[in-house]
Amino acid sequence: MISSFFDSWAFSDIIRSVLDITILSFLIYQLYKILIQTRALQLLKGILLILVIYGAAYLFELNTLRWIMNGLATVIVIVIAVVFQPELRTIFTRIGQRDWFKSSSGAKPQQIDTVLNAVDVLAGRRRGALIVFARKMGLKNIIDTGTLLDAELSSSLILTIFSFDTPLHDGALVIHNGRINSAGCFLPLSEQTDIRRSFGTRHRAALGLAEETDAVVLIVSEETGAISLAYDANLFYDLSVEETKRKLVYLLSSREEASAKEDEKYA
Repeated sequence: MISSFFDSWAFSDIIRSVLDITILSFLIYQLYKILIQTRALQLLKGILLILVIYGAAYLFELNTLRWIMNGLATVIVIVIAVVFQPELRTIFTRIGQRDWFKSSSGAKPQQIDTVLNAVDVLAGRRRGALIVFARKMGLKNIIDTGTLLDAELSSSLILTIFSFDTPLHDGALVIHNGRINSAGCFLPLSEQTDIRRSFGTRHRAALGLAEETDAVVLIVSEETGAISLAYDANLFYDLSVEETKRKLVYLLSSREEASAKEDEKYA
C-alpha cells in the first residue's frame, strides 16, 4: 500500500516535470522565432553582455564594479526600454497577435502563380506595385486605411489596379486567404537608418511592414522594374520571377503543399 502510494506520487511528479519542461521549451522556442524575425537580437546581445559583466563582478568579487552595476541597474533598464523601443513594441505586438498553433497561411501555389503572372507584366512595363501577403498576424489596421474590395484573386484585377493611374495605384494591395481584401493601403515606413538611399517609398514601406508584422511584401520598382521581397525585417532586392516564386511558396504555402511542389519540380 505504502509502496503503491509512493510509486503513484513519483509518477505524477515525473509527469509534472515533463509537462513543465515541455511548456517552457515551447515558449522559449516561440520567443526565439519572434526574436530572429526582428532586429531584437541586438537587444538580446546587449542584455547578455550586461549579465556577463555583472556575473564576472560577482564571481571575482569586484566590489566596485558590482556597486556601480547595482547603482546603474534601474538606469540601464530605462535606457534599454528607450533605445530598443521599436524592437520591444514589435516583440509584444507579435506575442499578442501570434497564432502559435497555426502552421500555414493557406495560400496555394496556384494563387501565387496568379500574382506572379501579373507582377511579371508590371515589371516589364516598369509599373510600380506593392502587394502584401498576410500570414498569421492580423492586418486590420492596414486594411482599413485602403479601399475594401473583398474580391477574387486574379491577374487581370491586379493589372487593373497597378497598370493605370488610379487612386489605388500608389498604395498597397493586401491579399489574405486567397482573396484581395483591400487596395490603396498605407504602410508604415521603415525605421532602419542603414537602408539604401536608392530605395524609394515603396521599398521603405514594405520593409516597415515587415519589421512590425510577419507579412510578406512583394515590391515592383517603378524605376527599374526590379522585383523584391520584404519579410522578417529583411529586404531581398532584384529577384527573378522563379526565385520569387520559390520563396513565396516556401513562406506562404503549407509544408505539405511546398513539399508536393518540390516533388513535382524534380519528377
